[in-house]
Amino acid sequence: MRTFSCFFLIIILVLPIMAVAQYLVIKPVDITIQRKDVILQGKFYPTGEDSISPSLILLHGFPGNETDVLGLGSKISQAGINVLTFNYGGTYQSGGEWNFENTQQDIRATYNFLHQPENMVQYNIDTSRIYLGGWSFGGGMALTYAASHPEITSVFSIAGTDHGEFMREYFRNKKFATVINQMFDELKAPNGPVRFAPGAMPEYATPEIFAILDSTLDLRKCAASLARKDILLIGGWDDQNVTIDHHILPLYRALQEARADRVKIVAFQDDHSFRKSRAELAETIIGWLKTIPDREK
Repeated sequence: MRTFSCFFLIIILVLPIMAVAQYLVIKPVDITIQRKDVILQGKFYPTGEDSISPSLILLHGFPGNETDVLGLGSKISQAGINVLTFNYGGTYQSGGEWNFENTQQDIRATYNFLHQPENMVQYNIDTSRIYLGGWSFGGGMALTYAASHPEITSVFSIAGTDHGEFMREYFRNKKFATVINQMFDELKAPNGPVRFAPGAMPEYATPEIFAILDSTLDLRKCAASLARKDILLIGGWDDQNVTIDHHILPLYRALQEARADRVKIVAFQDDHSFRKSRAELAETIIGWLKTIPDREK
């Protein structure tokens, strides 16, 4: 009887400690990433575990912020996956200037950061399991990057912008173009957080100029290059910015036509911010990421 009582007391004392440990939030580490002569400012959310862990490069929307992406960095790191976020070149405290091409180079520099031997040791990085994902602008950029980089085998997009569809709407819808031009003008430094590269603002774009980039930024045209990857597409039914019917479903159909057999699509009853469903959003992404190692074995 005394043994049982002692055992019961231990459980009462230990369980609350385990519960606290399970939800212990580890503060992110400020990091710098070098892209040639440009320094990017970022945050690394470690798992806090002693063993090596997979890592996720998580991309902001545009222009992003100087903390987390929808609170996902903190939540995903607690699930045993390191998370690395950063500010794009030309935004906030990161150096350089912003445009589509530089953003793709930023992602490459971040991927290289995770492979640097000193970082692998310091942050317990398993370089055989590096994932890529993003929200809004970042979701589109993640898919664009994955399409031309075979080393990225797993990628997710949360309300990711298909920039091919975005520019088509910009050219055919004057009201939409006016709103976008005003938004970009407000983001422009010194009053805003973005230092645009010459010609990077939409108002300088022409159909002829965009046609040069169209094959890489139009995600539907990239479907064949994405078809052999693990892909998670997430949308919001009430999203008026990146709509399911104009951005997400057409890409999903194109991937089906390309015979992609590892694509999952999920939709939430929410808008572009996913403010009402962020806990479920994190659970969905974590659950999806956790299945990938099983398929890679």
